Amino acid sequence: MSNDPARAEDAAPDAPLTPCIGTCRLDPRGYCIGCQRSGEEIGRWRMMSQAERRYVMQQVLPLRRQP
Repeated sequence: MSNDPARAEDAAPDAPLTPCIGTCRLDPRGYCIGCQRSGEEIGRWRMMSQAERRYVMQQVLPLRRQP
């Protein structure tokens, strides 16, 4: 299974969606250097619905990865 957000739809229906790549450290802006989630998003991740997770992975995180 891939953690690539673009392939999230390939995951098993009951598998939790996550962009985590195991490089977990917040940068000075408060975003994880591995997945680009904010500390708040990381803390809420397990409580988010699949739709909320998918939105963050497909809409929010790509914007944060832009130079």
